Amino acid sequence: MKLNSVLGQKKLTLSFEVFPPKADSDYESVKQAAYRVAKLHPDYMSVTYGAGGSTGGSTIALAEGIQKEHGVTTIAHLTCVGATKESIQNALGDMKNAGIENVLALRGDRPAWMKEEPFTDYHYASDLVETIREFGGFCIGGACYPEGHPDAKSKSEDIKNLRKKVDAGCEFLTTQMFFDNNIYYNFLYRVRSAGIEVPVIPGIMPITRASQVDNAIKLSGCNMPERFKNIVDKFGANKNAMMQAGIIYASEQIIDLIANGVTNIHIYSMNHAQVVKGILDNLSEIRKGAW
Repeated sequence: MKLNSVLGQKKLTLSFEVFPPKADSDYESVKQAAYRVAKLHPDYMSVTYGAGGSTGGSTIALAEGIQKEHGVTTIAHLTCVGATKESIQNALGDMKNAGIENVLALRGDRPAWMKEEPFTDYHYASDLVETIREFGGFCIGGACYPEGHPDAKSKSEDIKNLRKKVDAGCEFLTTQMFFDNNIYYNFLYRVRSAGIEVPVIPGIMPITRASQVDNAIKLSGCNMPERFKNIVDKFGANKNAMMQAGIIYASEQIIDLIANGVTNIHIYSMNHAQVVKGILDNLSEIRKGAW
């Protein structure tokens, strides 16, 4: 199923991101973790792509398995890092053969181990989007940064680059994580003011371990509100308490988004079915309603 048939409508969708293993020897254990998430019946699942295409085969295999074994629609990530036109064509062909109809086109970050220039045939995600559109047969998604892309000179420049991505064929956008919903609402206002009308799906990251905080800031440059910092300071040393507090905080973000008319929400689950279940349990009655 192509996601453009369900996104942007009034129906509430909750999706979860999982990742493939870094090493082939870990594939079975990671697959089972992802399958446990799939068994909770999300509306769709996103499968990430390793730095420099290092997990390309596992990404496609995992996405295909989730669809065939559990009937959950998937979207496979694809990045510009280290990619050639030939490798992208091959990857798209493999995805098509695997029955994958949705692709998330990303520029990606340069891996620390990559000495050569990572962006040769593809410098920007908009270039990749254009290739996928020309290949045909896929619903194309992209990423966006509510607090501004770290490489953009300004927020206005970042919005202009988003417009290029959408004009190239991107049909929906999923945000990087944020921990203050007002950041998303302000970003959405700027996006709509720029004439970008595709669905902009908020990405929520449940922080369930104190050690995740620094990584989240490093990866996305997001700001941590004082309210959340206080939660980590209070409960971070207690594994179970931090798990519960993190699930509740993410659930409250999602509830606020739904209350403000957001119908499509993406959760960065990190392959943790326990976290997914906790969030879904907190939203059980809300999901039953015609919101």
